[in-house]
Formats: sequence, structure tokens, C-alpha cells
Amino acid sequence: MRISLICVGKLKEKYLVQGALEYSKRLGRYCNLDIIELPDEKTPDNASEAMENIIKKKEGERILKFLKEDSFCIALAIDGSMLTFEELADKLNHLGITGSSHISFVIGGSLGLSDEVLKRADYKLSFSKMTFPHQLMRVILLEQIYRAYRINTNQPYHK
Repeated sequence: MRISLICVGKLKEKYLVQGALEYSKRLGRYCNLDIIELPDEKTPDNASEAMENIIKKKEGERILKFLKEDSFCIALAIDGSMLTFEELADKLNHLGITGSSHISFVIGGSLGLSDEVLKRADYKLSFSKMTFPHQLMRVILLEQIYRAYRINTNQPYHK
């Protein structure tokens, strides 16, 4: 299985970089992992809704260039479906069984994802009704993917 994380913005904090590296290393046993970091657009203070949409559109165009046609796209979106960790494990397992050998997770920038990216998504996933910083979300997502692989291979993982 190939997993791609397409992320807007670079990890800046050392602890986030270390967390992402640790889970990337652990996932190497289970899948081929690619993490694609795309530049984020600077959002001016008090940006209008129109300006925010322009920024999301620019970031979305970058994301779409990296989404392969044969990839099952899971977009992280606040209005997506919320799953338990067992349900996420089942979803990833089901995708692999039914022939989706490439799954792309998309994490947008601080303003979220453009409508074009959300339309391209095969599935929208939400981790909470709360908002998390997109940089922290990368580490959380990597941990949950790792947890899913541990569950699907009947290996213990702290609950």
C-alpha cells in the first residue's frame, strides 16, 4: 500500500518535526509513505472572505497537481465523517482489499481546503468538530494511520 500525505505548510516546531519523523519511521514497516509539503499562502490580518477564497484556491491548485488519478483521496475537513480508530482501520483495510493501492490524505492550510479539492475528494474525514492547527494535524494523522496498521496486523497498540 502506498500512502501519500499532501500537506500545505512546513512543520516549523521541532517537536512536530520529531513526531512526524517518528511515525513516518514506524509506518515504514507497513506501507510506502510519501509526505509532500506544499507552500502555504500568507494570509493578511483581517483578510476578507473573498481574499481567503483566493488563497484557498491557490493552495488547492498546488494540491491538485499532486493528486494522482488512481489515488483514493481522503480530505481532512471539519464537515467530514468522524470515525473511531477502529473504523478508520476498517476503512483503510477495506480500501486495500478492494484494490485501492494508493491512498492520499490531504491536509489544507490554516484556512482549510478549496472547493475544488473537496470536490475531488473521494471521502471527507473529520477528527473533531474542534479545529486543530494544520501542522499538529499532520502528526495526529500519522499516529492514527500507524494505529490502524497495528490494528489491521493484529499487533498490540495502547488504547
